[in-house]
Amino acid sequence: MSRLRRPIRAAAGLATAVALSLTAGGCVTVHGELAVLPAAKPSEAEKALEDFTDAYNAADKAYDPALDADRVTGALGEINQAGLKAGSVVSPNGNTRHQPLELTDAKYTIPKKAGWPRWFIADTTSNRNRPDGPKFRWVLAFVRNAPEEPWKCAYLTILRPGDVPEFKKDADGFAESVEPDSEALAVAPGDLSEEYASFLKSGSPEHFADGPHTDKWRESREENGRLPGLTTQYVDEPLGDGDFAPLAMRTADGGAMAFFATRIYERQTGAKGVRPEVSADVKALMKGEVKNSLTKNWISSQAALVAPNGGGGAGGGGTDAPAVDVKGRLQGVTGATGS
Repeated sequence: MSRLRRPIRAAAGLATAVALSLTAGGCVTVHGELAVLPAAKPSEAEKALEDFTDAYNAADKAYDPALDADRVTGALGEINQAGLKAGSVVSPNGNTRHQPLELTDAKYTIPKKAGWPRWFIADTTSNRNRPDGPKFRWVLAFVRNAPEEPWKCAYLTILRPGDVPEFKKDADGFAESVEPDSEALAVAPGDLSEEYASFLKSGSPEHFADGPHTDKWRESREENGRLPGLTTQYVDEPLGDGDFAPLAMRTADGGAMAFFATRIYERQTGAKGVRPEVSADVKALMKGEVKNSLTKNWISSQAALVAPNGGGGAGGGGTDAPAVDVKGRLQGVTGATGS
């Protein structure tokens, strides 16, 4: 599986699947009434994906964040822009290893809703899949805040085909978005970021399914927390407002696929005479000088299946199944401090 751009860490899933989150809300008045309309025409969604891919490739080839700054936002935007900035410092003449990204076989899930912002999902395949490997799907969430603004990609998650859920569609083929404060789900989309940050800290609440992005990640942190001469501490903070607000789309089982983001502070402290190692990508984003400690600032985006309120658990696993199943995580360093 490929990466977007260093310094991105794609967490290993059941087969190294990764993933990502933003929100919808507001109203638009048409002839004095609130109108529920498709968020985009299929041709608009297709053009948005094309524009994103073109801008991403241009920026990645030149290591110039300005070239796709108007096509990314939210968690993906923070990760992408920081990675390009680091690349421009490490390789000021551009990315000599650039390989154009191709996103094909796109399936669009477009909800009907009133007002702005509007959003949709593009479920695609990419040329980053190995011929002899799993056929991962690149699932992108696009957001548009106003008629005069361009569509921007807010979240990316990379999943096995079997992990992409079936979305609820009406007779016209349009989907249904879920508001952040919805009580129709076992956990409101607006609460996911805070509850996930709490779970990573303490293991509570306990309604997260076991997996590489939940209990296994906590175990990995604990194992790596104290290594010879080096101590690592983690602080997780929720991100749920503005460009980082959650997005959720109703699935056919009555639940939803939700995207949400968190911020992570990872502090490494060396024992006397031990200095934490700093990669070139991180150093390019760092303030201060590493003497015996290094703090990395990460943005992490998650994609999860959330069960309906009172339903059979995320993914339809029965009444005792966990309410939230985090299917993927994509995270990247956005800043660092040495001391």
